[in-house]
Amino acid sequence: MSNHPVPRSCPDTAAQRLRSMLVGASSLTLRTAEHRADVVGRHAVGGDGRLRLDLPARSQLAGALARQGEAVATIEVTDVAPTPVRDRVRGRGSLTGWLTPVAVGADRDGAGDLTVVLDLAAAEVSTAGASTAVDPDEFAAAEPDPLAADEAELLCHLDGQHPHTVRQLCRLVDRRDLRGVRRVTPVRLDRHGLVLRIERAGGQHDARLAFTPMLRHADELGGHIAELLDRSARCRRRWL
Repeated sequence: MSNHPVPRSCPDTAAQRLRSMLVGASSLTLRTAEHRADVVGRHAVGGDGRLRLDLPARSQLAGALARQGEAVATIEVTDVAPTPVRDRVRGRGSLTGWLTPVAVGADRDGAGDLTVVLDLAAAEVSTAGASTAVDPDEFAAAEPDPLAADEAELLCHLDGQHPHTVRQLCRLVDRRDLRGVRRVTPVRLDRHGLVLRIERAGGQHDARLAFTPMLRHADELGGHIAELLDRSARCRRRWL
């Protein structure tokens, strides 16, 4: 059986990539003129496309925002491959705009969170050494990847618990990309397919195994993986 072509790039727009980065990230870096904070597990993008963050109400940054009413801020997000490979950073994003308090939630001790929103003025995404500007209106309208929230767990499970599946899927990779292979690790899973990192003595290469058609909902993942495995089972050559 002939080798299946392996697309090298992801056709998502810059706005979609940035939305997906934010959904998948567990932490962000927030900067104002006077403060810097690492915000862990405290962000979300609302249906209106505005980034919301919950800041500890007793923090210096929250106190300054409560007094000033708003502040110019830049929020940075890093897209990191969840599996243990070299060069794990897959991309970076930044969003700049006006940070404004919208609500305060108190706990039993009288403390709590200050919820703030970012009214976006400018944004960009950097991947593979190239930066692309993101229009704020396009960002607000963009749909994140349906697998973004669960990608890390899914990839780590595939890598740690199903190495035989990874080996079988390698039958779909161009034979030339497997010469001198030392290790193959899944490094990305999105609506367009699964990406394998192929490490060789002389370097490394990423190969995308495309879903056909594109995945529209997370519930379709099982069927799409089964289709890839069916294609790989029909390949006569083996990877050892």
